[in-house]
Amino acid sequence: MTGTAARYLYLVRHGEATPDETGLTEAGRRQATLLGRRLQDIPFAAVHHGPLPRAEQTARLVGDQLKNAPLQVSEVAGDYIPHMPTKDELPAESADFYLRFLADATDEEREHGPVLARRALDLFTGPVDAEEDRHELVVTHNFLVAWLVRDAMRAPEWRWLGLNYCNTAVTVIHYVPGRAPYLLITNDMRHLPEELRWTGFPPEVQV
Repeated sequence: MTGTAARYLYLVRHGEATPDETGLTEAGRRQATLLGRRLQDIPFAAVHHGPLPRAEQTARLVGDQLKNAPLQVSEVAGDYIPHMPTKDELPAESADFYLRFLADATDEEREHGPVLARRALDLFTGPVDAEEDRHELVVTHNFLVAWLVRDAMRAPEWRWLGLNYCNTAVTVIHYVPGRAPYLLITNDMRHLPEELRWTGFPPEVQV
């Protein structure tokens, strides 16, 4: 994509959700507030967030800490499957595992998710046509963070699978004119105390 100024894209998975996913837990609200404090001095042009309650509530709590950053709800920042791989695309040793993981996806999810994923690449990636660099925050879900990181690394489309992001962890991709994207930080939880990190993850992957 062409552009005249750099884009800093901040990607954040929502805070910890309640079991029924109707909102955030108390821990999730704390995560979001602490994230907002971490980001409060960044001059965001916009804060995009998905329409589901866990993303919307996270964005609102983050926005309370920011300086005049408009919140913009977007289906493109929502929770969806960005790419449905065929067995031939996948590594032989993990193909069956990933296909079982995706087996419950509905026909609508299989068709609509990739459409949204292509729009996400158009809306959120690449340098911008502007006189100044732009900082944008996307409060979203694990799959979209993984999809956009995969794209920045020029990895195959199936490789969003296996990338996992923690609640309110920060990932930043830097898009500079004339260069490949830079993955500046990924899954960064430095703003969270120990007890608020790795929420929802089993002990064996908490490193």
